[in-house]
Amino acid sequence: MKKILASGLALLLLTSCSSEPTSTNEKSKETDQTEVKQDEEQKSEDINSEEASGDTEAGPVDEVVQTKDYKINENNWSINPIKDANTKVVLLTIDDAPDQHALQMAKDLKELNAPAIFFVNGHFLDTPEEKETLKQIHDMGFLIGNHTYSHSSLRDLSPEEQKEEILSLNDLVESVIGERPKFFRAPFGQNTDYSQQLAAEEKMSLMNWTYGYDWEKQYQDKEAITDIMVNSPFLSDGANLLMHDRTWTSEALIDIVKGLREKGYETLDPDRIKTIE
Repeated sequence: MKKILASGLALLLLTSCSSEPTSTNEKSKETDQTEVKQDEEQKSEDINSEEASGDTEAGPVDEVVQTKDYKINENNWSINPIKDANTKVVLLTIDDAPDQHALQMAKDLKELNAPAIFFVNGHFLDTPEEKETLKQIHDMGFLIGNHTYSHSSLRDLSPEEQKEEILSLNDLVESVIGERPKFFRAPFGQNTDYSQQLAAEEKMSLMNWTYGYDWEKQYQDKEAITDIMVNSPFLSDGANLLMHDRTWTSEALIDIVKGLREKGYETLDPDRIKTIE
């Protein structure tokens, strides 16, 4: 209501400034009250301008909250629409980051305006340079997921060891980017009862995948991994695509995204997926 009033007053002031000058007699009829009113109008206009620019003491204007119109289907790990959202989507995910190629992969995806989740391991965040790489990926707008500290099989670890693997990475990620991961992907897709419980306590949604191939020998070159990712028999609406920070996948990534889009698939923004609150 204040903004509407301020805008209306500003318009009146602008109209007044653009009109022809009044005569001497008309000016003599103006009262001190009118001058005070105009001064108040100017102040209102200044305040409104400051609010729009985010320079007031109250801080910047709040960011627009992304609509959560998709959910994870834990029966097959696809991403399903809620109500009337587009069904023909795929989710891009990159595991074992940030190793050698994650930053370039992020740059390529950014150029294509293709969102993704980068699932990171703590042993790739040991140096200041690696932490800076993670920060750059996050600052480009990509979500960062938890893929455990050392990529050990959780089924081979005690509850205490699992806790260390998961929570220490959450703490590390938060120290670098200022927020904790919203998604958890267990190494080899092997969750335990305890890891599921812990993820829920940390308000992380579990996420495995629909299909992926780049760890198999026959797909470890650009052409082969491109072809199978775009033409997989498992490609369907809501497919959750697993890729890794690897040379051949990085080389193929642009062609993979273009190939999926040529088939009519939207690369889904993971911020639109409903997570644990």
